[in-house]
Amino acid sequence: MESENQTLAAEFLLLGLSEDSELQPILFGLFLTMYLVTVVGNLLIILTISSDPHLHTPMYFFLSSLSLADIGSTSTLVPKMLVNIQTESKAISYAGCLTQLCFFVVFVCMDNLLLAVMAYDRYVAICHPLYYTVIMNPRLCVLLVLICLLISTVDALVHTLMLLRLSFCKHLEIPHFFCDLTQILKMACSNTLVNNIVVYLSTMLLGIGPVSGIMFSYTRIVSSILRIPSTGGRWKAFSTCGSHLSVVSLFYGTALGVYLSSAVTDSPRKTAVASVMYALVTPMLNPFIYSLRNKDMKGALRKLTLGTFSFSWAEKLLQRVAGAWGR
Repeated sequence: MESENQTLAAEFLLLGLSEDSELQPILFGLFLTMYLVTVVGNLLIILTISSDPHLHTPMYFFLSSLSLADIGSTSTLVPKMLVNIQTESKAISYAGCLTQLCFFVVFVCMDNLLLAVMAYDRYVAICHPLYYTVIMNPRLCVLLVLICLLISTVDALVHTLMLLRLSFCKHLEIPHFFCDLTQILKMACSNTLVNNIVVYLSTMLLGIGPVSGIMFSYTRIVSSILRIPSTGGRWKAFSTCGSHLSVVSLFYGTALGVYLSSAVTDSPRKTAVASVMYALVTPMLNPFIYSLRNKDMKGALRKLTLGTFSFSWAEKLLQRVAGAWGR
């Protein structure tokens, strides 16, 4: 292309899910509600785990890390989208777009790797219960989370830095509600062969690797459960994996749905709608899955809410007594 048709990109335009002005208030209310539910739900999970000593175990430590990553991923996308809807502006700066992309990749990759780590935790708990506390010691748990964070950060920085070498055409409209990597690469006027190779390699390594680890862990888990003689023992052992399996199915199921939708349709807008399930709905549902399917979490949440209620009630009573005494 001619040089006058190329630019270093001062800003991009996020077209969002719909250009219909009548739908914008509905979308604003919908995504604001989803965002608040996601943040409050995941914060409750973190607060519940940190406040209950019985939940200070490797499984719940990884769950609190997953909740933190879910808060991060939604906070990277939704506030900017809400601001754009409210101000009726679609612009996002070049630096802001790359920053959003970088942090989103970090948190989504963290989700992916943490699910594999949680599967390994369940494998050790069920297949090697006598050595569980020795193997899954606090130092190893912290190390595993730090390794997940390191890998995620390196992956995000590689993609972001690779984008800096590209120049872009003047029509910088992204048919999405956030700065999606594949959509940004499609707008580039430069040769994106190296970028695409990096995307495919990282997808293969960080996609197939964790999925293979999860499948291996659950293959061994099922094999161990089938050797348990009593039906009650089998159910008790398998019930500890139910919440994790649900989250794994939701995470990879929605990711596969986004991939298939982009493969079978030429409409980027339809792919953007499918991405809502992957980027926003999954983090919103994770707290409900872990709190509704887990007796320990339900009991700890009940204690936390009752304790908060009792504290506020006692505080109001003390204020009334102090006021009466002052009079």
